[in-house]
Amino acid sequence: MSTEGAYSLVADEQLDAIEASHPELYNDLLTVCEFVFAEPGRAQSMSAAVRTEHGIVFRLAVPSRHPYKVFWSLPGPRIEAVFPYP
Repeated sequence: MSTEGAYSLVADEQLDAIEASHPELYNDLLTVCEFVFAEPGRAQSMSAAVRTEHGIVFRLAVPSRHPYKVFWSLPGPRIEAVFPYP
């Protein structure tokens, strides 16, 4: 499955900054992103849904990296943002 274009500009910039400063965290975030791309139905069942002005965005915790979350949307899926969220 191609993930080209599956990241928003915001998520891409956030991931670039994290990659430069925290490579281990970056790898854990990518693992969650790859899970979302590979199994969006399962990822959706494990995510909280957040209603935004642009529709529903899903929030998936990064294991062992509290409070980091991956925010993503359907259809696609598309990674919208990654950041610490309580």
